[in-house]
Amino acid sequence: MNIPQSNLPRIVIIGGGFAGIAIAKKLRNKNVQVVLLDKHNYHTFQPLLYQVATGGLEAGSIAYPIRKVIQEYKYFYFRLTSVKEIDTQNKKIISEIGELHYDYLVIATGSKTNYFGNKEIERNSMAMKTIPQSLNIRSLILENFEQAVLTKDVADKNSLINFVLVGAGPTGVELAGALAEMKKAILQKDYPDLDVSKMEINLVQSGDRILNTMSEKSSEAAEEFLLSLGVKIWKNVRVTNYDGRTILTNSDLTFETATVIWTAGVQGAAIAGLSAKSLIEKVERIRVNQYNQVVGYDNIFAIGDIASMETAKYPQGHPMMAQPALQQGDLLGENLIKLINNKPLKSFEYNDKGSMATIGRNKAVVDLPKYHFSGVFAWFVWMFVHLFSLIGFKNRAVVFLNWVYNYIRFDREGRLIIRPYKKKSFTTFTSDEI
Repeated sequence: MNIPQSNLPRIVIIGGGFAGIAIAKKLRNKNVQVVLLDKHNYHTFQPLLYQVATGGLEAGSIAYPIRKVIQEYKYFYFRLTSVKEIDTQNKKIISEIGELHYDYLVIATGSKTNYFGNKEIERNSMAMKTIPQSLNIRSLILENFEQAVLTKDVADKNSLINFVLVGAGPTGVELAGALAEMKKAILQKDYPDLDVSKMEINLVQSGDRILNTMSEKSSEAAEEFLLSLGVKIWKNVRVTNYDGRTILTNSDLTFETATVIWTAGVQGAAIAGLSAKSLIEKVERIRVNQYNQVVGYDNIFAIGDIASMETAKYPQGHPMMAQPALQQGDLLGENLIKLINNKPLKSFEYNDKGSMATIGRNKAVVDLPKYHFSGVFAWFVWMFVHLFSLIGFKNRAVVFLNWVYNYIRFDREGRLIIRPYKKKSFTTFTSDEI
């Protein structure tokens, strides 16, 4: 990897997400050599991916170059690569561009979409965990409307403008609200020769309420907001299959749709090489102790979504959200320096600052430790928190100006098919073609 040899302890961080960037900032200008690895050269602000997918923001406004984050940090190096395996015996990682020895390893690989083993749903639905995936969704939505204008078959036309979102957590709820606002204020202007009123937005939830990680008050308020926007909510319904055209469920309910966006679950983005006792199989998360040390290893740590720290309050690990990742990264940066200097480590205690979700213009829900509120004020709180959580002044300014423009004009100008996306068709092939 062409990393210079050094007498300083080498800390290798895998992943430039919220957790990886947090620990990198904490190790700034310390007497350690830090190597940060990621398969992208940018950090993604994932909470706003849905706005890229629906044309509210351009991708560049929620991404920030990793090299710019660390460019003034001493003894810091970045390499663009995917890590394939960890060789714990020889204390090295094996990546696409070579091998690298570590003294301390921090795994901050985050999470990926969980399809619960259903390969057909994985093949035919759309995920929204990365910027490329969000751009694919944006292209597919717009391409479907362009195709619907040309299609004479009523069933095909309805399928093209029928959207099904599986999973009613914050991502599914926010995406449903954004699509509903597009239907209400934008698509009918863009496609005057198409009956946009026939467009359906279906939100499918396997549990008995949406936003089930938030308070019941916020869940009920969010459901009222979505229903007022025309979103159809289907609770206690589990999707069992999707062949690219028809959704099957655990009941008699079916959907004919060309677009399924899967937000029903996440699992850790694990890396091969750790012992079986360190992993939780179903969710692919790594077991860690109160110092974020991986169970069974003294010099390997895991933070963020990939880490599962089982406590009395969080028996299945902390929620896979930005706040635990940021707090774990911040504390581990301090603890690694203490460990190197043979000082006692500090246990991690999660400070739950609350959660929130926006459902559209002037509509949001916010849960704070002692207060729950919704509506216009909650919407402004949501905007303020997300705006100042972005990395970089330019990104904050661009996002703020976009939001002001969209609010005044009730428009989204990112409706561009920059990179066309074509789903594989399910045409019947002849034996010669196969």
